[in-house]
Amino acid sequence: MKNFSEIAVSKFLDGYNCAQSVFYSFCEILKLDKNIALKISSGFGAGMGRKGEVCGAVTGGIMVIGSKYGRGEKDDPAFSETTYRKTIELMDSFTRQYETCLCRQLLNGCDLTTEEGRRQFKENDFRNKICRGYVKSVVEIVEDLLNQP
Repeated sequence: MKNFSEIAVSKFLDGYNCAQSVFYSFCEILKLDKNIALKISSGFGAGMGRKGEVCGAVTGGIMVIGSKYGRGEKDDPAFSETTYRKTIELMDSFTRQYETCLCRQLLNGCDLTTEEGRRQFKENDFRNKICRGYVKSVVEIVEDLLNQP
């Protein structure tokens, strides 16, 4: 049986975006429909719709945290505090490792909103050489956060 990181990296290398891959890897323990999770997270890849904002792997991790700890209807407002605390821990941990959570900075300025940027991403194999590691790191951080009170 594959672990969360292996599932996420496999999904990512199959062509799904970073957010989808991270969120998908936790579907089983969160009891979420995998196809719906892929659809929900699809717009968050490449820093939210290729805009280079917060890294999609990180936003995928935030979706996992929200799915596990988030406040739903009729839930105590304290649920939000746990979600925010764990989200901050994820973002801070990722930033300590990589100095930023911003996709465009993580990709050394590669602008994925342009044809040129997407060509650069593909030609330089950023999916494998850069983003794959971010996906794996986020899954490991989230896994650790899920095991903490």
